[in-house]
Amino acid sequence: MTEQVPAAPAGFPTGHLAAHPLPPGIAGALGLTGYQLLVDVAGVGAGRLGQQAFLLVAPEPDPNAPDPGTQISLHLKRLKDEQQASAFTQLAAELGYQRLSGYRLTLTREGLRSRVNVLNPATGAIVLEIPDKHAGLLGGMTAARALAAVRSLHPAGPPADTQSPQVLRQVLLALALRDEATSGAEAAELADRALALAQADRSLDPPAALEAAKTEES
Repeated sequence: MTEQVPAAPAGFPTGHLAAHPLPPGIAGALGLTGYQLLVDVAGVGAGRLGQQAFLLVAPEPDPNAPDPGTQISLHLKRLKDEQQASAFTQLAAELGYQRLSGYRLTLTREGLRSRVNVLNPATGAIVLEIPDKHAGLLGGMTAARALAAVRSLHPAGPPADTQSPQVLRQVLLALALRDEATSGAEAAELADRALALAQADRSLDPPAALEAAKTEES
C-alpha cells in the first residue's frame, strides 16, 4: 500500500471530479458502472448507485505531480434511508470545503478502495482518517460520524480565496449543504443565486451572500 501525497493545492475548477470519474476498471469491479455523482466540491464528491453510496476523491490539479486517478472511499453497499444518503453528500461537500481552506487529502489504497487521511500541512499531522468501507451495525466510522468530525476541525489556514468565481461557487455550495433540509439540487440553485449576489456586491462574504439568496427566494 502506497500513500499518495498531493502537492499543495493549485485550485479546483468547477466540475473537477466530473472530469475525472472513477476509473472504469474499478467501477466495473465494484459493480458501480453508471453511478450518479451527487455533489462535486474541490474534487470531492458523493456517488450513488441504487442502494450503494460512497465517497469519491479526485487528485489535485497539479500537472507536475503523478496522477493516481480518482479513488473511492467509505463505501456503503446498502443504504438504510435517504437521511443516510444525505450524510454522504454533506460529508463530501464538507471535505471539499476543508480542502479549499487548507487541509490536504492523502489516499492510501485498501484493495479497490482507499482510506482518506485528512492532513494539516501546517503541522504535518493526520487529524482524521476515513476508512475505505462504511461501518456495519457494530459501530465504527459512518458517514454521519465522519461528517461531525470534519465539521469540528479547526482551520488549517486562511479561508479559501473566493476571488475566483469557480472557487466561490464551490464554497457557497458546501455552505448551503450544511442545512439538512436543503437537497443537493436546491443547494446548487441557492449557490448560483448567492454567487450572482456576491459578484454584484463585493462586500458580501459567502455566508452573507447565502442569507441574501435565501431572503430573495422567499
